[in-house]
Amino acid sequence: MSEDKSFELPRSLYKEFKKMSREQIQAVLTDIYHQGVASVESTYVDLTDLRKAIGSISGIGEKRLNEIMSVIESFVNSNNTDSE
Repeated sequence: MSEDKSFELPRSLYKEFKKMSREQIQAVLTDIYHQGVASVESTYVDLTDLRKAIGSISGIGEKRLNEIMSVIESFVNSNNTDSE
């Protein structure tokens, strides 16, 4: 996940910023921040449901399921610590 997903400031918004007071800019930036938080929260995956779904695949036994879930949990945990 090393792709750059930076926010590009449109020229029209830049021109609007130049006209705004500090409080107005703060409100706009707060709104952008909350939109970002909402987009991250919408990608939540319940690991219990994921475990059940993977476990229902034919040929996946308990031992293999535990290995798969261990990899998934370590990936999720490493992404959570990177964002903090």
